[in-house]
Amino acid sequence: MAIEKKKERILVVDDSPQTLELIRRNLESAGYQVFTAKSVAEAIRTFEANPVDLVITDLKMPEVSGMDLVKHIRDNYTDTEVMMITGYPSVESAVEAVKTGAEEYLTKPFTDEELFSTVRRTLDKLHIRRAGQARLQKIASAPYGLIGESAAMHKVFNMIAKASSTSATVLITGESGTGKELVARAIHYSSSRASAQFVPVNCAAIPGELLESELFGHVKGAFTGAIESRAGFFQTADGGTIFLDEISDTGLTMQAKLLRVLQDKEVCMVGSTHSRKVDVRILAATNKDLLSLVKKGTFREDLYYRLNVITIDLPPLRDRGDDILLLINYFVNKFGKDLEKPVPRFSENALQALRNYHWPGNVRELENVVQRLVVMTDSDFIETSDLPSLMRFSALSKTSFDRTLAEVEVEYIQNVLTSVDGNRTKAAKILGIDRKTLRDKLKKTPDIK
Repeated sequence: MAIEKKKERILVVDDSPQTLELIRRNLESAGYQVFTAKSVAEAIRTFEANPVDLVITDLKMPEVSGMDLVKHIRDNYTDTEVMMITGYPSVESAVEAVKTGAEEYLTKPFTDEELFSTVRRTLDKLHIRRAGQARLQKIASAPYGLIGESAAMHKVFNMIAKASSTSATVLITGESGTGKELVARAIHYSSSRASAQFVPVNCAAIPGELLESELFGHVKGAFTGAIESRAGFFQTADGGTIFLDEISDTGLTMQAKLLRVLQDKEVCMVGSTHSRKVDVRILAATNKDLLSLVKKGTFREDLYYRLNVITIDLPPLRDRGDDILLLINYFVNKFGKDLEKPVPRFSENALQALRNYHWPGNVRELENVVQRLVVMTDSDFIETSDLPSLMRFSALSKTSFDRTLAEVEVEYIQNVLTSVDGNRTKAAKILGIDRKTLRDKLKKTPDIK
């Protein structure tokens, strides 16, 4: 037997019986379950008896206003969206409605299509928020210590499992901050070498003239200051794994010596005439395109093919979808515990801004941002205004392509006004216009939020 899809439930609040009846008929014809109330007091009683997905309320009503109802819902029912309708539009009331918690603001008279599209848009936002909160509450399985449920990360997990079952050399590629060392550690600790040493080496952090000594060791008297013999990283990793991070920053001479180690499994300490066998698995990583460096002559082609037996390409954070929400949850709990502070919650708008941000620094940048927010925010609720300035307007960057230029302009102006709490001077500065131009636009478009 087919299971009937649960109807979305809407409560309409208006002191006009005609308006209530009109909206009720229209919404029921569109498949919604509709409740009605003629006052805020009646709405609260109805709402408590019949939890709903969306409340549509008039702004001006006798005794208690729709704005008070919005505030009551936002304070007590966070899993419900609110939409405001009014026949007395003004910028100030729209800004106040949005600040109080109304998701949408619709001006009377409106067409059936405007009602349907606004209701659908508001409910879509609710479903997105519910999905995001569900992910935030979910404990990430974190295979190999890596957090992610996106298709891109499942592909990485699959590659790690295959690489762990062999002794082949692995080249890990990806932008800075994507977690290449975590992948290298996952491969090592999932392999038969897990009980031996994992030795990470940042090739870019060691001066070229010292890199050979650091990697292969040196004998006493090999150079000025070599007062005793010392083993290098390859000897330390014997029986285990060495991770050569930023392999692209090594010079051609060092590349030739690394090639020899890969071919012969031997290292020669600086100042010594004898080679020593080592049993070391090599994992390498780079944030650069090695093949393009080969074509430029700055990276050896033979070494490239020796390293590139198995390649694991890490996706940038911007391509990982809702993995961002899982990572936010992980980091905010981590830093809240470290600092012995209550774990703050993120508003829907703040999460959307973080979700839409480009993240050039990837997971490392996200970790730093969350740590700063936990340290610097005194409230237990993080709003968009608490985010770094570059991220505050990222939530405004996504738009559809079925609207006129005038409609897009109106939405952008209303979003900017909302973000600065209705301060027209700040809004004009962000918009790149003077206050008079902004004032003129507001007069021409009274329904700007």
